Amino acid sequence: MKELVFDVTQEADGGYVAEALGESIITEADTWEKLRANVREAVQAFYFDQPAPRSIRLHLVRDEVLV
Repeated sequence: MKELVFDVTQEADGGYVAEALGESIITEADTWEKLRANVREAVQAFYFDQPAPRSIRLHLVRDEVLV
């Protein structure tokens, strides 16, 4: 696998949740920096016995309602 994509959503409390597309990998964090570290750690753990993707893409989904 060349690239693994995560859909990232920002929670109401300001934290982030990242979910991999096509794999059962989900992680969360309070800050963007911590989320990046958690995603890398989760991917390493998931692929511990097989080749990991060459790159990881974080796709931030932001839904904003203007009234």
